[in-house]
Amino acid sequence: MTKEEIVKMKISRVEKEIRDTPYDKSSEHHHGVLKAKLSKLKDELESGATKGGGGGIGYAIKHSGDASVVLVGLPSVGKSTLLNELTNAESKVGNYDFTTLGVVPGMMEYNGVKIQLLDLPGIVEGAAGNKGFGRKVISVIRASDMVVLMTDVKRLNWFEVVEKELYKAGMRFNTRPPKMEVKRTDKGSIQVIDPYKSFDKEMVIDVVKEMGFGNAIVHLSEKIENVDRLIDGLVKSRKYMPMIKVVTKMDMVSNKRKLVSEFQNKRIVPVSVEEQTGVEDFKKAVWEGLGLVRVYLKRERNGVVDRKNPLIVKSEANLDKVLQRISNEMRDDVSRAYIWGSGARFPGQEVSFKTKVFDEMEVWFGR
Repeated sequence: MTKEEIVKMKISRVEKEIRDTPYDKSSEHHHGVLKAKLSKLKDELESGATKGGGGGIGYAIKHSGDASVVLVGLPSVGKSTLLNELTNAESKVGNYDFTTLGVVPGMMEYNGVKIQLLDLPGIVEGAAGNKGFGRKVISVIRASDMVVLMTDVKRLNWFEVVEKELYKAGMRFNTRPPKMEVKRTDKGSIQVIDPYKSFDKEMVIDVVKEMGFGNAIVHLSEKIENVDRLIDGLVKSRKYMPMIKVVTKMDMVSNKRKLVSEFQNKRIVPVSVEEQTGVEDFKKAVWEGLGLVRVYLKRERNGVVDRKNPLIVKSEANLDKVLQRISNEMRDDVSRAYIWGSGARFPGQEVSFKTKVFDEMEVWFGR
């Protein structure tokens, strides 16, 4: 029996014990330790596969553009059709499963920003355990900036399946990491600082020990909702990403007005390439999900700005980050920043370098 097979067997045993142990207040401690053990075993399995246990699990992808977005979903839901509609890609289109056996890239332009779309092989139940190109697909997702989950109007229940598979693979969508800090120490065992009284301290100590920490200070800076979030804060392999959901082939339903309204209330984008509906909504949803903004640099304070070549940055960035993107040396040569646009109180407002950027900000840096 190989090492990978042994780890998989241990995972099955722990998963069975979790299922067989009724969850209530009295068993919360035991459940927490079991989930920590399960997380550690899964990381061990993934690490072994990456280092050679599975051998060559990733697709070789050359990322380009200002951001990369992966199209993930069931086989034959219309990912290739949408990609071909939006980009210059030539992805095969067919009505049978696994039409796409590799990763096909295409470039979509929106608001002057170049967004690379990647058409992945269809993801199926069991992908986290490497079924149906699972690990290869997941490796591409983890290296991207955003995920688009796609299914067609006839298979809506598969959203839950796909999300569950990616959750098992350590991906967390449309959320942020828990606010907690874990600092290893040379001695002192496990110390827990939890002003919000999220958990019983003994449970936290046992969970932290199970995750491989011998001596550490664990500081929870917010109330942690459940033990899964606690474990997420202890694991470096979690990937936090923006995600949107898309339902394709809306032309297959006759009375779709009510269905479209339901999707929109759930922040799901309905699309029909055949009827040319929802395509622009898709572009807008991707743009908003990525959280990108365009910053225009002025060469002269009172000069005309060049709007053909914006600097693309994350919306949480400040002007100090913008300067770093331009040149680390430039930060020492400038002492003032002036901005124009919708976020300025008046044209040419002088601001600090801690000022957050906004879309279509114009900025001039000077002495």
